[in-house]
Amino acid sequence: MGCSEGRSSTKWQDYNLYGHQIVCHFAGANYRCQDWYNPVDGDEVPVPHAGIVLSHEQFHALAERVKGEVEFIIEPHRRFEGHPGEQWTMFFKDPSGNNLEFKAMEHEGNLFTKYEVKEG
Repeated sequence: MGCSEGRSSTKWQDYNLYGHQIVCHFAGANYRCQDWYNPVDGDEVPVPHAGIVLSHEQFHALAERVKGEVEFIIEPHRRFEGHPGEQWTMFFKDPSGNNLEFKAMEHEGNLFTKYEVKEG
């Protein structure tokens, strides 16, 4: 994904993920995240997952860069159209099988705006 490496040891590494620190720890060669799913605006969203909020430009550049390199759990698309939470979103796994979400809000100030989201 183009993240630069920071500090590291034989059991962990720090990476710069769009100005946020993501730390990868060795949990054994056979570790894989247990997959569960919740319905969100027509998608089966994997849980647990870690998410990062990007600008529109960063989101679309990342989506183009990883196409053909990752298997999308949820392809890049817009959801919650016409609602305060309208956003672009995509999900895929990191090399250890952890679920990652990347999103770009239609209106950045609405990231934590409270409103009722309909299930399903």
